[in-house]
Amino acid sequence: MTAFAFTAVVFLTSAGALVLEIVAARLIAPYVGMSLYTWTAIIAVVLAGLSAGHWLGGRLAGPGVDHAQGVRRTAVALAAATVSTLASLPLLRVIAGPLLGGGMDAVWAVVILTGVLFFAPSLFVGVVSPIVTKLAIDAAPDGAGRVLGRMFAAGAAGSILGTLAAGYLFISWVGATGTVLAVAGLYAVLAIGFAAWGRRGFLLTVLLAMPAAGLGVWGATAQAFRSPCQVESNYFCIRYDDFSKMSGRASRLMVLDHLVHSINDRDDPTMLVSPYVHFVDEVTGLRFAERPPERAFFIGGGGYTLPRAWAARYPEMVMTVAELDPEVTRVAAEVMWFDPAAPGLTIIHDDARVALQAMPAGAAKFDVIFGDAFHDIAVPAHLVTREFHRELAARLTPDGIYALNVVDLGVDPRFLFALVRTLREDFPVVEVWKTEDEMIDAGRVTFIVLAAARATPVGRLESVRGLGRSWHRWPADALAARVEAAEAPVLTDDLAPVERLLSRLLHAPDM
Repeated sequence: MTAFAFTAVVFLTSAGALVLEIVAARLIAPYVGMSLYTWTAIIAVVLAGLSAGHWLGGRLAGPGVDHAQGVRRTAVALAAATVSTLASLPLLRVIAGPLLGGGMDAVWAVVILTGVLFFAPSLFVGVVSPIVTKLAIDAAPDGAGRVLGRMFAAGAAGSILGTLAAGYLFISWVGATGTVLAVAGLYAVLAIGFAAWGRRGFLLTVLLAMPAAGLGVWGATAQAFRSPCQVESNYFCIRYDDFSKMSGRASRLMVLDHLVHSINDRDDPTMLVSPYVHFVDEVTGLRFAERPPERAFFIGGGGYTLPRAWAARYPEMVMTVAELDPEVTRVAAEVMWFDPAAPGLTIIHDDARVALQAMPAGAAKFDVIFGDAFHDIAVPAHLVTREFHRELAARLTPDGIYALNVVDLGVDPRFLFALVRTLREDFPVVEVWKTEDEMIDAGRVTFIVLAAARATPVGRLESVRGLGRSWHRWPADALAARVEAAEAPVLTDDLAPVERLLSRLLHAPDM
């Protein structure tokens, strides 16, 4: 085997390892969502596997290991990497539910899940580089330094390519499951190549085919080789389902990663099933009773539930929606009865903060800004900081409101308190509301935060249209006392510890 071939093997295996690291987040997103915690667990597990593999590979490439032994050991390592990579797909389907629903600490459950799925593939592929480097040095003993430099460079370059290919190509083109199968296929081809070179091609092919066939049967039974997503975009695992049996009406819901984001009624766009969306509609009607709201800006689109409702309720309203993912918009138009060409509607496929800052300073201001881009603990930190709030406040009319939903603990919502304190830096009035049936909940609660120049004239809001609901405002003095007692930080672009403030939410059961 030539020096180029040795280098190519290190390059390709390093690329495969990083492709699997990137795709790991998408694989587990339908079960645990996307957050700093999931990425931390994935990166730590993959690096631990690679480190252990490099150490083991060094032991297997000792001075007493001849060329034939090195080739055979490389083939076995690549075969094991193939099998363990394939096994991650059925293992995910089998263990994710029991592990995450078994009452274990949620952070540890995520770490264990990623460890079971991705440690072994990383370990086995990590074995390859030290052995192949030893073979390359043995083939050119006088140029050991150049060989080491070339191999380190090839590994780094492969890691870069794998990262870029996974993020920009594979997941978008073939999905997470297809990407895992492609990585396993790469390892299998390399394993068979080394086995053939070491004159063990037939034996290894049989040994590789047997567990692969078993995994194929197991995976097919567990539907492991079919993506749980109906659409896999660059940002989300998108699913949609019929909601008619639950609502008693023709309706559908949209799920982004692991959470229901939107529920749309086919025949009545103004029928708002989600309580927090319904609240924003009701409170807007109350506060703009003298005149209809004229302009609105939406941070996140999802199923476009409220823009769809307001297009029907306020036909003269000008609405701008900043939705990061164009695939979400496409799915909403195709299956959620949303009309992206509705009069007065502009959709910007970009980050909401970037979209807002790109608007001219003298542009017409908004009566309503609605933040609906938070997914459980996956809260974009740059959308909750004082710098962003200052931009929002400058874009509102004197009577305008900024409303957003926040999921936190009912008993001690530390992130909510930090957000309230931060908003108060730029808004004279900051209110917290929740539905009447969540008033005594201590676990997971959806709060609605309202920031404005003046207070809402009522402390209890009754729905006047749609489903019968009521919402209660947290008494201002009591809220101020709790925020002060919690010593909540002001969130800034420099320091916004969103995940730390929301970490206990991972342990809370759904209420």
